[in-house]
Amino acid sequence: MPNVLILLDVQNLYYTSRQAYRRNVDYNALWARASAGRRVVKAIAYAIDRGDEKQRQFQNILRAIGFEVKLKPFIQRADGSAKGDWDVGITLDAMEYAGDVDVVVLASGDGDFALLADRLREKFGVAVEVYGVPTLTAGALMQSASRFVPIEGNLLLGRPEH
Repeated sequence: MPNVLILLDVQNLYYTSRQAYRRNVDYNALWARASAGRRVVKAIAYAIDRGDEKQRQFQNILRAIGFEVKLKPFIQRADGSAKGDWDVGITLDAMEYAGDVDVVVLASGDGDFALLADRLREKFGVAVEVYGVPTLTAGALMQSASRFVPIEGNLLLGRPEH
C-alpha cells in the first residue's frame, strides 16, 4: 500500500471553488479520493485564523476528517490589503515528509508550487498529484504534476448558487 502525504492550501481552495462554481470543496470526498488504497502518513490543512466561530467549526470538521490544521493569523495591512498565505510552510512540510511517502497530494492551484512539484519528483522520486479547480489552476503547476485531479463534480458540496 503506497504512503501518501496530503497538503491542503485551504485559502486557495476556498476562493477558487467559490469563484468558479459558487460552491465549496467537499473535504470528506477529497480525503476519500486522495487516500483510496493508500496509507496516510500525514495530512495537513493550512488555514488563516480570523477568530470567528464558523471558521472554528470548519477547522474542527477538518480535524475530524483526519487533517492536522495549521493556522496563521490573518494580517490586515495599514493600506487595507491582507496577508495570509502558507506557501513557505507548505513547502517546508512537503520537503520534510516527502522522504517518507510515495505520493504527495497538493491541493492548490497556486503556480508558485510548480517548482516544489518539480523538486519533489526529482529529489525524492515521489508522484505529485495536484488537486485544483481546472480553470483557476496555474498551467505551470498542472504541467509539473505527475497527475492533475480536477476539483469538480463530486468533490464539491451542494448545488451551485444562482
